Amino acid sequence: MLNMAKNKDDIENIRHSLAHLMAMAVLDMFPAAKLGIGPTIENGFYYDFDLPEKLTSEQLPKLEKSIKELIKKNIKFEREEISAQKAREIFSNQPFKLELIDELEKGTRPQTPERSYGGQGKISIYKSGDFTDLCAGPHVESTKEINPDAFKLTKVAGAYWKGSEKNKMLTRIYGVAFETKQELDEYLKMMEEAEKRDHRKLGKELDLFSFHTEGPGFPFWHPKGTILYNELKNFIRKENEKRGYGEVMTPMILSKELWVTSGHWDKFRDSMYFSKIDEQEMSIKPMNCPGGMLIYKEDMRSYRDLPLRYSEFGLVHRHELSGVLHGLLRVRAFTQDDAHSYCTEEQLNDEIIGMVDYALDIYKTFGFNEYEIFIATKPEKHIGSDEVWELATSTLTKSLKEKKLAYKIKEGEGAFYGPKIEFNIKDAIGRNWQMGTIQVDLSMPGRFNAEYIDKEGNKKTPVMLHRAILGSLERFIGVLIEHYSGAFPVWLSPVQALIIPVGEKFNDYGEKVLEELKNAGIRAEMDESNETLGKKIRSGKTKKIPYLLVVGEKEKEAGTVAVNFRDKKEQETVPIKQFAELIQKEIEEKK
Repeated sequence: MLNMAKNKDDIENIRHSLAHLMAMAVLDMFPAAKLGIGPTIENGFYYDFDLPEKLTSEQLPKLEKSIKELIKKNIKFEREEISAQKAREIFSNQPFKLELIDELEKGTRPQTPERSYGGQGKISIYKSGDFTDLCAGPHVESTKEINPDAFKLTKVAGAYWKGSEKNKMLTRIYGVAFETKQELDEYLKMMEEAEKRDHRKLGKELDLFSFHTEGPGFPFWHPKGTILYNELKNFIRKENEKRGYGEVMTPMILSKELWVTSGHWDKFRDSMYFSKIDEQEMSIKPMNCPGGMLIYKEDMRSYRDLPLRYSEFGLVHRHELSGVLHGLLRVRAFTQDDAHSYCTEEQLNDEIIGMVDYALDIYKTFGFNEYEIFIATKPEKHIGSDEVWELATSTLTKSLKEKKLAYKIKEGEGAFYGPKIEFNIKDAIGRNWQMGTIQVDLSMPGRFNAEYIDKEGNKKTPVMLHRAILGSLERFIGVLIEHYSGAFPVWLSPVQALIIPVGEKFNDYGEKVLEELKNAGIRAEMDESNETLGKKIRSGKTKKIPYLLVVGEKEKEAGTVAVNFRDKKEQETVPIKQFAELIQKEIEEKK
């Protein structure tokens, strides 16, 4: 488990300074290189370059060596604030820096109090030895604060300047850095394990899904992957039924006017896909909530009807840039286990608490026992008054305090229509994943003129809660594959048992076992290949099938199966019926 740095600012300054040192080393290797930007990221840093020739990952050790030599020189980092005119003179041969200087002079370059390029018409630069960079800082005072054995350059990738496909493709060099070598070693070990668990690799090996150039960013589910997908869906469907949710389905394409009313048109338009039907401008839905509002409005509701809970497995489409697509974790089409609760303000606290309990119960079912909770507050682009946002945020806070659950704040990261609770879960190798959300919306119902009749017979506007627990089913499956390393619990496994006859003459008995297991509701297959017994067993374990059932002469005579387990060497011989009952119990208990 990685230790947190004693002071978060210290490690951030180290990582930021290493980005500058990397730029120095790259300029030494490629004097004609043009510099992009070099920020810190989680666990490390990167820098973007326009290089005169290709850089390969095999050259990274050479760059690392150059950086270590720079560290040993005890180079100081010195900040200076200069005019835009002087900055243009210094960076006259650096077109990307000149573009940034123009933005800084116009005030269009984002800054924060912690990372400011200066004020009153000044622009900050940092000098380290002979190298000067346009930078907000801060940095270490000198390279003696950097442990030369606690960083590593990890990969080379392509990245569009400013993340836009319209701009030039640059070379991005990534690195990781920590305060101690032990932290670096632990991180690299975790990354090595993560590589083995990569859901894209395992998804192919286990024949779960694929991606094709004919549909970039759109997953194609194979039969085994579809079983996994539907098991998750059916599990959540049953849990929803227990908690009083009625399931709805809304259209995939809806009119522009609907999205204007909901607020998505102004705030989310760049991520939407469009079409025309009968000369009417339409959009493929990026979210499910506006369609749910139309269903709510079909009847005049009474306070006795509330809370009214609707769930929907809604397929949504969002335009993601090609550079950020990443297997199932970032796609352009995905299904949300969405739900909306319409309630009174008095019911709001209990509804939130019920949803929090629901989410944590579900995560524990999958073995996610460690988690962090965040409240994401009002973003810069939002709808609704400050008073409405304050009420919604305070209600989320009150609910978590009532549950005695610790939480942190994510300033400005709420949805445009309301603040939200976010659940971050920790997987089997210690990585954090942002999962479900609970969002309080005091604006959208009013925009749709949604109402209910209160006890006094007056019309009132309901509060709307948006809730997703798995979030995107596609992303959740990607996380599950890596969490379990492809070895799913029995209830989720596409194939729960594989029957392996020791020879062709026992295929008939194998077929009998197969039929009995299928009749018992168990997903079973039989290996009728001509391979050796040992190879069949190894193949079954490679496919991560929980139970491998060897059948031969003894088993046929006794009506038994010799059970080989996915994760241990022992073998047990049991009657077919007893084995079927064992599997049924595991499925029921979701072990």
